[in-house]
Amino acid sequence: MGKTAPDKWDRAERDDMYNRELGGSGVEVSEVGFGAWVVGTDWWGDRSDEQAVGMVEDALDAGVTYVDTGDVYGHGDSERIVGEAIDGRRDEVTLSTKIGYDFYDNPQAGHGELPKELNEEYLREALESSLDRLDTDYVDVLQLHNANVDEVTPEVRDLLREWKTEGRVRALGWALGPSIGWLAEGDAAVEYEEFDAVQTVFNLFEQEPGRHFIDTIRDSGSDTSVIARVPHSSGLLNEQVTPDTVLEDGDHRSHRPKEWYEAGWEKVESIRFLENPEDAEGTAGTRTLGQASIRWLLAHDEVASVTPTFRNADDIAEWSAASDVPPITDAEYERLEELYATNFGIDRDDGMDALRTSVDGEDIAAAGLDKRAASY
Repeated sequence: MGKTAPDKWDRAERDDMYNRELGGSGVEVSEVGFGAWVVGTDWWGDRSDEQAVGMVEDALDAGVTYVDTGDVYGHGDSERIVGEAIDGRRDEVTLSTKIGYDFYDNPQAGHGELPKELNEEYLREALESSLDRLDTDYVDVLQLHNANVDEVTPEVRDLLREWKTEGRVRALGWALGPSIGWLAEGDAAVEYEEFDAVQTVFNLFEQEPGRHFIDTIRDSGSDTSVIARVPHSSGLLNEQVTPDTVLEDGDHRSHRPKEWYEAGWEKVESIRFLENPEDAEGTAGTRTLGQASIRWLLAHDEVASVTPTFRNADDIAEWSAASDVPPITDAEYERLEELYATNFGIDRDDGMDALRTSVDGEDIAAAGLDKRAASY
């Protein structure tokens, strides 16, 4: 079992969550967002619709105003649940959804990826269906869901700009996945001016391609934002997966190799110093490791929001308070840089040295990353 939230984070309501602008769109997102994939599927535990709606409401009450869902999560169930949860509170929420997977004509096969469809007719129908399920006239952020770079044609970009002009969407993003990589797609999102954000796996233990995108944003002078998902590295950095944890086959975290978790538990011990920070004036503060992991991501100005996978009320209480704990100091950041450069002192294969690519690894080679290419 993971650690429960300390009593000091157990607040009934919060209204002081910090917000950041998404690119240059004028759309503000809370620094900690709610990843609504958790309420649309049973990959992170079973819950009733009533419990799922309650989780979203708890997050809103805790000051988490950025809600990130997608039409494929539960084949529309996540959007429907989110729509119910924000009924009467739409003005409080920065609402994001994703389109691009054709789940209407294809059954879900476990955790397997569904066929994608990005022609104009399909995308128009997909957006209308999402708006219906969410019971809203617009979304604040619309993301293309794991689209390959060659699928985002000039016609697709024209359609996205049309929706933005019409006010159907206020900001645009490109969600990368389903696994880690897709540098060509992320670089394109930074290059194409209509995209305000790129969403990617990014955490202390898995810093690529997030670091690469931040460098690209800085080098190009782009105002594109990064939305960081899997900030706790599938349960390591929030200590919800420990050496005593048994992951069932249906658990979304079970796809990780055993060697990766074994190395990760050693890495966790090397960053315990983050739990008891000391600021520049020498005044001690406290953070949980889960909060520190979010704080490290927020130390990058380019990161607009971090979307941890909330599983229960304790998670919501603890991680929504991450904006309030002491920030990562320069000394801590530099120490973490040194640890990352030496793989946290681990000198063995952890089974996670590949990045996915849709362009036969050309993007990985161009970025100069020492990673194997896992072709799509």
